[in-house]
Amino acid sequence: MFMNYIGSILRNYCMRCNKFYDAEYIFNSKEIPKCECGGIIKPDVVLYEEGLDENIIRNSIKAIESADLMIVAGTSLTVYPASGLLNYFKGSNLVLINKSITPYDNRASLVINDSLGKVFAQI
Repeated sequence: MFMNYIGSILRNYCMRCNKFYDAEYIFNSKEIPKCECGGIIKPDVVLYEEGLDENIIRNSIKAIESADLMIVAGTSLTVYPASGLLNYFKGSNLVLINKSITPYDNRASLVINDSLGKVFAQI
């Protein structure tokens, strides 16, 4: 999963024509990266306040419903729709890792209130 996240940061696409560009193209751009069609190139991630793809939401719900273990890290779980996805988890082991408390702490099997850097350095 982590490598999928890293891969999506390194993958970028044109917002107009959807052509994909690698990270090297972005790093070598002097200004805002533009496609040959003139469109702006952005990372293949959902940025704050952007809508989520319905197929991705549907597939996420299926995966969450069938998971026995779910680890949620680095989020206050207060922003919808991501926070609402936890309502689909029916498994027995929910682990929450966040610096501060979340509204879901009482549902978790394990709560770790610390920074991700410290937690993952110990794993």
